[in-house]
Amino acid sequence: MTKPRRSLIAAAAAVGAALLTGFAGGTTADPVDCRVVACAALTFDGGPGPRTGAVLDVLARKDAPAAFFVAGRGPVFRYPELVRRMADEGHEVGNHTWTQPRLTDVPVAEARRQLAQTQRVVEQVTGRRPRLMRPPQGLTNRQVGAVCRELGLVQVGWGAGGIVRVREGADGAAVAEVVDGLRKRGVTLVSVERVVGARGVGAGGMYP
Repeated sequence: MTKPRRSLIAAAAAVGAALLTGFAGGTTADPVDCRVVACAALTFDGGPGPRTGAVLDVLARKDAPAAFFVAGRGPVFRYPELVRRMADEGHEVGNHTWTQPRLTDVPVAEARRQLAQTQRVVEQVTGRRPRLMRPPQGLTNRQVGAVCRELGLVQVGWGAGGIVRVREGADGAAVAEVVDGLRKRGVTLVSVERVVGARGVGAGGMYP
C-alpha cells in the first residue's frame, strides 16, 4: 500500500469516530441518529479531474454519498459532464472558488467574484446553485464569511467534526479503501449539508 493511500485511510479512521447529527446520504432515505451512531461525511476538493469518473463509479457501487468542492475555471469547463454526473447521482456539488486563491489574501471584491462566478457556472451545468463552499487551504476570515453569507454559502473545513477530506487525484481504489475502512469501523457516511444543517450552521458560518 502506498504512503498517500495509507495516510488517506488513517485520516478517515481518525475522523470517523466523531458523533454528529444527520441523515444517511446515497440512495437510502432512512434517517440516522448520529448522536448514537458514528457518522462521517466524505469530501473532495480541487477537481474534477481525470480520475473523478472512477471515483464516482466507486461511490455508486458502494452507495456512498460525497460532497465535491469544484473549482470553476479549468476543472468545471474541462469536465462539465462529470460535474453534471455528480449532481445527477445525488452528490453535493460545492464551491471551491474560481482559481483557488487564498481568499484571506485578496480584496473582498475579488473574493466575491471568485465565489460568484463559480456559483453561476455550477448552476449552468447542474441546474442547482451550490449551498456549500470550501475555502482554498481552509483559510477564511470575517470578510470571507460575510461574502459567503451574501451568496448563501456555508463554509466547510475538514479534519474534525466527522468531515473526511480527500484531495483531487485520489484513485478509485484508494477511495474504496477509505469507504470500506470507515464502514468496517461502524461509521455511517452522511451528507455534509445534513451535518452542518443539523448543527445549526447557516450561510456564512464555518463548519467544523
